[in-house]
Amino acid sequence: MSARYEYGIDFDAVTAIDVHTHVEIDGCGHRSLDHDLMAASEKYFKSGEERTPTIDTIADHYRARNMAAVVFTVDANSGTGHAANSVEEIAEKAAAHNDVLIPFGSVDPWQGRAAVRRVHRLVEEFGVKGFKFHPSMQAFEPNDRRFYPLYEALAEAGVPALFHTGQTGIGSGLPGGHGIKLRYSDPMLLDDIAADFPELTVIMAHPAVPWVDAQIAIATHKANVYVDLSGWAPKYFPPQLVRAANSMLKSKVLFGSDFPVIQVDRWMKDFDNLEIKPEVRPLIFKGNALRALGIES
Repeated sequence: MSARYEYGIDFDAVTAIDVHTHVEIDGCGHRSLDHDLMAASEKYFKSGEERTPTIDTIADHYRARNMAAVVFTVDANSGTGHAANSVEEIAEKAAAHNDVLIPFGSVDPWQGRAAVRRVHRLVEEFGVKGFKFHPSMQAFEPNDRRFYPLYEALAEAGVPALFHTGQTGIGSGLPGGHGIKLRYSDPMLLDDIAADFPELTVIMAHPAVPWVDAQIAIATHKANVYVDLSGWAPKYFPPQLVRAANSMLKSKVLFGSDFPVIQVDRWMKDFDNLEIKPEVRPLIFKGNALRALGIES
């Protein structure tokens, strides 16, 4: 095994931390999605071969922009029948690029005790700094108490849980959405987790269309809840979310792109045109992430 991940990032020097980037292929060429889901996602986001850069390429991409990036995949084997690309490889590669990358783990919630053991192993042996969940892909209701041992393990480890919320491009346009159910990604399901695990940092990924108002309410109400802005070009952000980011959520909103689904440069160009207060921009780009990731209090 490669060296356990430790931070090597100069957080004073980087201009931003992208808290939401995907590694969609591993060193064996195994992709994170099956052919039908990948094709549908590429059509939805109007992306192509740039969808599967290697983790080395991702590191170079962010290094060239003087940014750091959180990298992960999603283990949705039970939900989709497709094995995840290697989570361990992501952690090992991130350790080799620890000046720019931050590894998150992923576990299949339906694996029960094995998933809990894997959380501990990924944190203790590989040094991952958080975990990514996609309730719609993983086909689980995150507030079901059978999954609470997972959150107990995350809280004990002191690492955040990043949950996909809102609609998804995965399965979009396919008959029945390829069996993927949007209701699992209603952010209100996360309110239970945030309330029952106040020591656990919960990050709600994406503007949670069609539940944006609920998302704003939860992030306003719960001190341990954040929102990342990934998955949407900023010009399409719901206006109420932009207003909240400028006011009551100015310390709770995080920069995330969804790279490589959405290109960082395109996201940044769109964001420049939003009416975000000058004093709020550095919080979104870096300050809030330092707290959400537990790097600074």
